[in-house]
Amino acid sequence: MQSTSFSDAECPIARSLDKVGEWWSILIMRDALHGLKRFEEFSTSLAIPPSTLTRRLNALVEAGLLERRQYSERPPRYEYVPTAKGEDFKLVLLAFTAWGNRHQAPEGESVQVIETASGRPVQLTMFGVLDDQVVPLDQCTLRAGPAASEEMQNRLR
Repeated sequence: MQSTSFSDAECPIARSLDKVGEWWSILIMRDALHGLKRFEEFSTSLAIPPSTLTRRLNALVEAGLLERRQYSERPPRYEYVPTAKGEDFKLVLLAFTAWGNRHQAPEGESVQVIETASGRPVQLTMFGVLDDQVVPLDQCTLRAGPAASEEMQNRLR
């Protein structure tokens, strides 16, 4: 079954889902950003069918989120390392974690978002681009950007 491609969509959410919207891709990126690199590590961590893992790793490399590096010539073996674009996906995973803790964890948090240096819990926030002032999420919305089509401008009015 072929899914619809959103690669040409104007919406940045739709375009992003086109690259990482499949749940295995998100879980592979989670593991890669936690330091897993090798096929066997992903396979063990995720209990994912090998053919699915191969397809998802190839798609993430093609999307520019992972880089494939050879670490053995005989036999040829590769590891998968997040690119700068892949490292930026950490923000998405942190947002998923915060949302999941708030709405999908009635038993309590099994994973917390913390500051690395101090270990203190943190929460996602938005900052004003021009003044670095904290803006609560409930005071944030979307608006059409400079490259928005008329359709997008109408949608976001």
